[in-house]
Amino acid sequence: MKRNPRKLAWTKSFRRAHGKEMTVDSTLQFAQRRNIPVRYNRELVSKTLQAMSRVSEISARRERQFYKNRMQGNRAKQLEADRKLVAENQHLLPPQYRDQVESVLEQAAEVQKEDMEVENELAEEVEVEPQQKQKAQNEKLKTKAKRKQKLVRGQGVEEMDVDE
Repeated sequence: MKRNPRKLAWTKSFRRAHGKEMTVDSTLQFAQRRNIPVRYNRELVSKTLQAMSRVSEISARRERQFYKNRMQGNRAKQLEADRKLVAENQHLLPPQYRDQVESVLEQAAEVQKEDMEVENELAEEVEVEPQQKQKAQNEKLKTKAKRKQKLVRGQGVEEMDVDE
């Protein structure tokens, strides 16, 4: 069965089309095949081998940098997802770790409050529409509701407030 190589995730063309590999780089031109016969020359062969090793070093360094740039935002997203998972499933943790988690989550909540205050100051400078202000207030209410879902040591799960 024929398939489009740009749609198969394991092909080079897919990786290039979706920005997973470098497409424009001067080191890629050195790897191209040349069909010009050249008379054997010992010095030329030794220089070519040295150049090949140097080009491979350069391309490896550029690929590492490309990968780092591509994966730059993933760490923050993963940390946020992990914090959310721990906050929602605190009851599954052993009791000795719950206090530590609560303190970390409280610190994260304080950081979020500071971020919200900074955003509010910026919003006041740049006059924000009432709908956007209402969205910000809804987000604040959601964070408050999440705080009410935390476990209290010795008492079990608190009642949940559902805002609808």
